[in-house]
Amino acid sequence: MLIDNVKVTVEGGRGGNGCVSFHREKFVPKGGPDGGNGGNGGSVYVIGQNNIYLLKKFREQPLVKAESGQPGAKNKKHGANAPDLIIKVPLGTRITNLWDNSQVEILDESSRFLLAKGGKGGFGNWEFRSPTNQTPRQFEPGRPGQNTKYLFELQLIADIGLIGLPNAGKSTLLNALTQAQAKTADYPFTTLEPNLGAFDDYIIADIPGLIEGAHFGKGLGIRFLRHVERTKLLVHCLSCESENLIKDYQIIRQELIAYNPKFVDRPELLILTKADVLDKKTQTKLINQFIKQNLKPLFVSVLLEESLEELKAVMKKMVG
Repeated sequence: MLIDNVKVTVEGGRGGNGCVSFHREKFVPKGGPDGGNGGNGGSVYVIGQNNIYLLKKFREQPLVKAESGQPGAKNKKHGANAPDLIIKVPLGTRITNLWDNSQVEILDESSRFLLAKGGKGGFGNWEFRSPTNQTPRQFEPGRPGQNTKYLFELQLIADIGLIGLPNAGKSTLLNALTQAQAKTADYPFTTLEPNLGAFDDYIIADIPGLIEGAHFGKGLGIRFLRHVERTKLLVHCLSCESENLIKDYQIIRQELIAYNPKFVDRPELLILTKADVLDKKTQTKLINQFIKQNLKPLFVSVLLEESLEELKAVMKKMVG
């Protein structure tokens, strides 16, 4: 199951306590202070990895905490610093700090970002010595690490997004265009999570179908639309089995714009799927209906190889 959003509490490690100690050895019964400082706590960093399922572990373990630094010791020995903790999230993850609403996006595998800084180790009593206090018993406890709550939201990085009503043939088309094995069936909401596939060097994302009122939470809602926000092209799939294709198109356009007005300017390719069920006369009639709406659809059927090749060529040209 794809987990695409999760809240995570991230905590840097606590610094180690400083040590209270006095030098003792043969013939030196009353040596001076020699308590060492505590080590620093580990910090928590995040890096990206090309694995869309990495958020699942945070749903099961929503607390991420680095190790604490070691306490100081006698003979002015400093405690060891704790190792930094590096966590991995899918490429395309948007991380929002829920305290200050700052955001960062993880788009490549070469960068790492600090999520929580480890606490500083405390001073041992060696640091408190002075001419007027030659036997200090003061020490500092280690400081706590930063504690912050984040929202991790995956936005798939795809070139092309397949959108449409439920049962519009999106997953079947994805399987035909790529080597994906998305679940398909002749009933609505077969697709319950996004699917990815690739042809040539292009990544295609198929998201669950939308229905009228999705932006109010109906059906599967619009939570999956984030996965086509980064696409260069939206392929709007309409089933030729529908009784009112123009209305179907308008429903999805309204839902897209309600979710994000920027979709108005996103390049779009309109295709009529399951075209094998129509004769040429009916196809011509539909074409004329769409032309009146200043739209020019492309007829596609997974049973007609030439239509798939034409679709691939058009998508390549539009994506660039």
